[in-house]
Amino acid sequence: MNEDIEELLDREQLVIASKQKRMSAFIIDEILLSFITMLVLWDKINAAGTYEEILNALQPYVLYTLIIKVIYHTFFVMQYDASPGKILMKIRIIELTNLSSPSFLSALNRAVMRVVSELLFYAGFLWGLLDPLARTWHDKVAKTVVVDA
Repeated sequence: MNEDIEELLDREQLVIASKQKRMSAFIIDEILLSFITMLVLWDKINAAGTYEEILNALQPYVLYTLIIKVIYHTFFVMQYDASPGKILMKIRIIELTNLSSPSFLSALNRAVMRVVSELLFYAGFLWGLLDPLARTWHDKVAKTVVVDA
């Protein structure tokens, strides 16, 4: 299967994004998402005094945070073929079926599986570090690959 993907990408002169670029994009996106979450929940964070009070105040909003992540990744992948972190790192996501922009369902599927992977101790991301094409669980489920832009 990987050989077929490699041949397809080679024929179209597409290069798999490096793992370093993907990790950098991941860090950028996590910082942006943390900032968005802090903005949305600032009144709760500001009202709490200690670290424990902050954790207790934010606990009811964990599901909302996950929903924000899904919306963030779905929107940017569907609209721009990349999250802001990927845009800054000059990489993009393509569907393997047609080598073009991911559809809404593909982007949504990818975003949901990305959150699931995070909840499972980032196992899907670790999988991507071992995969020759750097495909994570969310790439495999959505039938996507990350290439240089």
